[in-house]
Parts: sequence; structure tokens; C-alpha cells
Amino acid sequence: MVEPLLLLIISMLPMYGYQIAKELNMRSYGYFKFSGSTIYSALRRLENEGLLLSSWQQVAQKQGRRYYEITGKGRQILAEKLAELQKFYYATSKVMSDVNLISGTGARE
Repeated sequence: MVEPLLLLIISMLPMYGYQIAKELNMRSYGYFKFSGSTIYSALRRLENEGLLLSSWQQVAQKQGRRYYEITGKGRQILAEKLAELQKFYYATSKVMSDVNLISGTGARE
């Protein structure tokens, strides 16, 4: 599930790993709090699949950051994943539309 989210965030602007994690956390209002190892493992997988490119950029005298950007193939896969997620969201919302999950009412007998 993390890979489409990473592709989406990176498609907006090339970013480095910690920045990506912060952006996901902020945009999800704290729902997505992935560990560094989860983020970096997924970034490596996406890069190995040719969906991302990375490059080192110097930000301080001795400090560098690896920035990630999406490839054309990555944009294509992202479009496919977003279409799948939209279908899932639509179907889930239809199933849940008759159920009041908070009060427990709405169940049909």
C-alpha cells in the first residue's frame, strides 16, 4: 500500500526520504506514520522497478541527500494504481453507505 502513496507524493515534486515521510504524515493528518525502514525499502523497490530515479544532492558542507523523482513508467503505474484505488473507494463507500459504524445501527436483519 505504501508504494502508490510514495509515487503520488514524489510525482508532485522530487523529494528526499525524510521529507516524503513528513509529507505523507501531514497530508494524511497523522494517519500514515511509516518508519524510515519502510519508506526506504519501498523507495529502493520502486527504483529497482524503474518507477523512480534517485540522485545525491549536496545540501550542506558534508551532508548530502538522496532525492527521488518519478519516471515516465512510474507515472503510468501511478495512474493505474489511482484508478484501482478510486474503484476500491467507490465500492467500499457503497457498502458502507447503509451502515452507521459509530452507533452500531443500520445493520439489516
